[in-house]
Amino acid sequence: MESCYYVPIDAPSAVDDPGSWEYFQPTDGTQSVWASTMQHGGPPSGLLMRALARRDPDPNQTFTRVTTEILGPIGLDVNRVRTEVIRPGRQISLIGADLEVRQPDGSFRLVARSVGWRLRRADTTAIVEDPGPLTPVPDELEPVRGVTSNVDLGVDWGTIGFIGTIDSATVVGRAGDTPAVWVRPAIPLVGGEEITDLESIFTVIDIANGLGTRLQIDEWTWMNTDTTVHLTRIPRGPWVGIDADLVQGPDGFGATFADLHDRTGFIGRSAQTVLLERR
Repeated sequence: MESCYYVPIDAPSAVDDPGSWEYFQPTDGTQSVWASTMQHGGPPSGLLMRALARRDPDPNQTFTRVTTEILGPIGLDVNRVRTEVIRPGRQISLIGADLEVRQPDGSFRLVARSVGWRLRRADTTAIVEDPGPLTPVPDELEPVRGVTSNVDLGVDWGTIGFIGTIDSATVVGRAGDTPAVWVRPAIPLVGGEEITDLESIFTVIDIANGLGTRLQIDEWTWMNTDTTVHLTRIPRGPWVGIDADLVQGPDGFGATFADLHDRTGFIGRSAQTVLLERR
């Protein structure tokens, strides 16, 4: 198994304005289950979350909603990321991050973008609402490497590429007809760094569309074009419990909705647009 998802590197000598970008070499641990020539959506989402969190951090604000748009296949050549403050503010701010991939001619193409709202923190414990915890928690289970078949899982994702770099454990779910799954990355996001709770959670949430369906991969594909996460409190990783349901519509697309949990309870919900296509 790879030692990390991305290796930090120096800017290629031929690029313009290298100072505004961070450069990375993806490893095989980022590989998609759909094609060996592109990355799974999870590691790029984690890399973009890392960039958002490092841009002008404010201890009095926290991320409450993050949307990642996948604009095209995310290749395995050199990746680069940069950020911007779209809307500064003391109570509310909006941060953006772009991910580009080097093309065969040496140019870079925009392939993914994340935007995250940060809101000021305050004590609202007196009015807390919680749909209830996801149990049992990972410490009470026996996780396995990858997402492997059992009598309840809709799809046996095995241990190929990115899926082979995560730990998982299934529990009874409340959404749809598939189980909920606790997941965490088993390797660091960036070489030489300890993965943070937010990075860990956002690296794996993208797999919700694969966890919430009983469609079979030899008959259908259901790739997501985006992932939006709404948080109701500050999450504590590295584990995230994903209780997902993919709803297939009649017109070639659908959506995945998932309840998200950490060890101590409910943390929010995610949503993904899904392109449905018969093999």
